[in-house]
Amino acid sequence: MKIGKLALVFVAGIGFALAASAQEVRIRFAHSLSPTEPAHLAAEYFAKNVAQRTGGRVQIQVFPGEQLGPGKEVNEMIRQGANVMNITDPGYMSDFVPDVGVLNGPYLISDPKEYAKLLASDWFKGVEKKLEAAGFKLIMANGFFGQRHLISDKAVRKPEDMAGMTVRVPPNTMWVETFKAMGARPTTVQWSEVYNALQQNVVAGAEAPLGSLWGSKLHETRKTISMTGHFTAFVMWPININYFNKLPADVQKVLLEEGKKAGDEMTRLTLESQNDYVAKFKAAGVTFVTDVDRAAFQKATAPVYTAFPKWTPGLHETVLGALRK
Repeated sequence: MKIGKLALVFVAGIGFALAASAQEVRIRFAHSLSPTEPAHLAAEYFAKNVAQRTGGRVQIQVFPGEQLGPGKEVNEMIRQGANVMNITDPGYMSDFVPDVGVLNGPYLISDPKEYAKLLASDWFKGVEKKLEAAGFKLIMANGFFGQRHLISDKAVRKPEDMAGMTVRVPPNTMWVETFKAMGARPTTVQWSEVYNALQQNVVAGAEAPLGSLWGSKLHETRKTISMTGHFTAFVMWPININYFNKLPADVQKVLLEEGKKAGDEMTRLTLESQNDYVAKFKAAGVTFVTDVDRAAFQKATAPVYTAFPKWTPGLHETVLGALRK
């Protein structure tokens, strides 16, 4: 009789262990950036908070520096169902839902606070539904990545200064069209290869927020940063919608709540770090060009918003209307 009870206890113990194991969630979190950047720090902050709130049941491992592959490939992995998250942006997500690409448009907003209006709009809620239909659930969409500027070997104050300049851009249409409109020759290079591309003069310049320029040590190859501010960039964290829907409801709730908090933390870190990055660059011998004619660049890039035939008609005007509310 005692053996029977012990057997029952043993079997029950195995059942409990299997049930606990079945509830464990492990997610890989990819991005292309360096571990020093606010975006990476926000991802680690998110992973830590999720683990704490779930008692270690949900483990998220962050892979910086394209360890899991280039951003476009990771997004495709997500679409196909992998338990992976990614730090990406509207330009890359527009491969699946074209309208979301407008959020990456040149000179769309000047103050990061304006972005909250877009995320709260009925228009964006509709975009989220389209992304879900395409296979993606956004865990976060409110992380400020920074204004993007140009690093090169000469000062750029007006569009004419960029005439014919080869500039590295990521492989998506918004960047290509924007830099064509600026007068440059956009060249698509993976971020992990930009340093070598500059060093070997494959390209003359590159663009990114200050944190990314510093994190990738591009100042070792070029010594002039022109504060063009052509994009006020935010990032998104997608995960596969079917994978997300199969997670326990309490885990879904934690991921979404901590994702929003991490977006706020990323925004805080990005804003607070700007002066520090400027000081670091100056100490490394970099010259900043601040008297950029942004009005001229805005005028030059205005036609970009008509270069996307897959966009819903009147999309740019709809987004501007949401910003005015």
